[in-house]
Amino acid sequence: MNQIENIESKLEKLIDSTIAYLPILFGSVISAIIVLLLGVWFIRLVRRLVDRIFVRRNVDPSIRTFLGNIINWSLRIILFIIVISQLGVQTSSFIAIIGAAGLAIGLSLQGSLSNFAGGVLILLFKPFRVGDYISSSTGVDGTVKVIDIFNTKLVTPQNQVVVIPNGSLSNSNITNYSEMGTRRTWFDIGVGYNTDLRKAKEILLNVIEKNEYAFKDPAAEVVVTKLNDSSINLSVRVTASNDVFWKMHEQLIIDCKEALDEAGIEIPFPKTDIYMNYPSKTEG
Repeated sequence: MNQIENIESKLEKLIDSTIAYLPILFGSVISAIIVLLLGVWFIRLVRRLVDRIFVRRNVDPSIRTFLGNIINWSLRIILFIIVISQLGVQTSSFIAIIGAAGLAIGLSLQGSLSNFAGGVLILLFKPFRVGDYISSSTGVDGTVKVIDIFNTKLVTPQNQVVVIPNGSLSNSNITNYSEMGTRRTWFDIGVGYNTDLRKAKEILLNVIEKNEYAFKDPAAEVVVTKLNDSSINLSVRVTASNDVFWKMHEQLIIDCKEALDEAGIEIPFPKTDIYMNYPSKTEG
């Protein structure tokens, strides 16, 4: 009988304590729900404000989406910690776990974080845009197809897609051939030492003047640049718009070659003279 009475006594105490705790639990749940609803509303408000700021500042869509997601998930984690703290759960352990997880992820993704930082710099400072033709000191050149947050895709003149990590690309020297909207060709033509250089320059300038793609302003130039071992270099410098640059470049080379041939002006090429001495029949 004593055991039964003890069990009944403990059960009554448990029920009494439960009944006494219910109002506290009910209040905690209600406050947690209110905080959750207010937090969700606040997160949506912040997202809208951030999106407006990004649009106003003309932030690239790729970085806009990525940063928006980071802000959204960061606010959700903070809201989750606040909500569970309203329920009486100790949040210090959660914060420690999140910190440790962040440190582990950061150490394991060092290369990816470097590429992410490079992507952010590229998208913010815009050294190039989609559609630009660029070359970098990494040894790759081509037309920019896609700028992602971790890498950039180029299409080479051979129609090959090259994926470059943004970390290495942002730290390399980049030449943007499309930034100015125009491009200036710069190639040398060698002529013989017996050539009348003034006449050769006049011939080349006439060829440039007839080229349909060559700009009049800035003016084209033909400049004597170097005295080589077997030739004198004439540098041809002409400007055209980016979309017809290679057509102009090829047409100029063909027309300059034909004009010099018609004028009888030699374009020397490296050659080697070999002299052979044969012993006379009387020797030996």
